[in-house]
Amino acid sequence: MSLLKTQAITLALTGDWNGAVVLNKSLLKENPSDIEALNRMALAYTVLGKIKEAKRSYQKVLDIDPLNPIALRNIKKLRGDNLKDMPQEPFFVKNIFLEETGKTKVVELINPAQSEIVTKLHMGESLTLSVKRLKIFVLGGSNKYLGVLPDDIGNRLIKLIRGGNKYEAYVKSAEPNSVTIFIKEVKRTGRFKDQPSFIFLNEKGLSVKKLGRKNGERAEEVDGEESTTEAE
Repeated sequence: MSLLKTQAITLALTGDWNGAVVLNKSLLKENPSDIEALNRMALAYTVLGKIKEAKRSYQKVLDIDPLNPIALRNIKKLRGDNLKDMPQEPFFVKNIFLEETGKTKVVELINPAQSEIVTKLHMGESLTLSVKRLKIFVLGGSNKYLGVLPDDIGNRLIKLIRGGNKYEAYVKSAEPNSVTIFIKEVKRTGRFKDQPSFIFLNEKGLSVKKLGRKNGERAEEVDGEESTTEAE
């Protein structure tokens, strides 16, 4: 992967969409048929609210590859009535997808919503995590059901949420029958001050924690307690 391409992807991931447009234009000067650069630039234009430019970039992709799934899906979202489903304000904020060990996680939802709902989602769209019936349901705009967190992640987060932690969630990617979200811890209560929200595994599949005696006691509390509080 070229340095310029790597920089263009990094700018997109960190929310610098004006910079992403500039770098992808540079890539297209080198290769006007660079489909990946055209799709990235179209996304950047979409986020910046430049819908005409976004449509133009996606159309260039389709002129080169009429069956390109990314361009087909996204240009459809930018046409006619679909525009009313787009957020009215920029839905990307800088650094939204920056990862922090123990504080962020990319998760694929189980039991995703119907494809006609999923395909209207946009990368970076803010979501709601709703605790109900010992599961965490993920809701989109107008509280539309999008899917459920896997039990291993959901069970841990329920205990942390009921203990005072707070989280934000955003769409990372959306395909028919598949929704991936980015979850970010935004507040950690004192009770869990030494406890990561998300446990990472080492090469041998063992959880990695730096715990003293007191911290170890807290870890047992988070991992082992049964929560009986019902969400409102």
